[in-house]
Amino acid sequence: MAALTSSEHFALGRLEDRERSLRRGGTLVRENDRAGEMFVLRKGIMMTSVLLDDGSRQILRFMFPGDMLAVSNLVYREAPETITALTDCIVSPFERSALARLMNEHPRLSALILVYNQIERAALTDRLAALGRTSAKARVAAVLLEMRNRLRMTDASLGESFVLGLTQEEIGDATGLTAVHVNRMLRQLEDEKLIAREGGRISFTDERALSRAANYVDRYAGLDLSWLPDAV
Repeated sequence: MAALTSSEHFALGRLEDRERSLRRGGTLVRENDRAGEMFVLRKGIMMTSVLLDDGSRQILRFMFPGDMLAVSNLVYREAPETITALTDCIVSPFERSALARLMNEHPRLSALILVYNQIERAALTDRLAALGRTSAKARVAAVLLEMRNRLRMTDASLGESFVLGLTQEEIGDATGLTAVHVNRMLRQLEDEKLIAREGGRISFTDERALSRAANYVDRYAGLDLSWLPDAV
């Protein structure tokens, strides 16, 4: 991503003047509630989801430190998705007016927010295609790769081994599978020597083959940001 100037860092920092803590399982925003604040995720991992007519849950995205949450509140009167803490989290709430001021004063930051939203759109397209057209093994493998890659963006020391931090039910809600089916796919990935598991920790033993099995594309790689406006 583009390096930020000191004034851009300061402008983003103004969005983080307040803090709010949530414990794992806590709901930050509930689907269909009146849209209000937006948030910067400071610490922890969160997820967005929707409830289906049969009462089941579909997890849409996993969110990591630095991500903006509830940006859809800019354009909707009611929240289109629920945002829940997957770990103990800290968020910074801010109003629409604060984001409007940032965009007016720092057009390059406005462009970068557009970039991040397009990355999310492409990743959601990948997940939609996976739900409709790929195997259960590919879907589970893609979640493992996505989690490791996003965690590594905030911890550069992270290698092939990491703490997943998701239950099998949560992986199932993200992939359209039952927890039993997820467990079977994790065992299959182990049997094929693509991953190893120990005490909640996942290790990639053949990442290249795992990526092929998942049909995985890292949407944070290969960006063309040559068009970004100059910092002011």
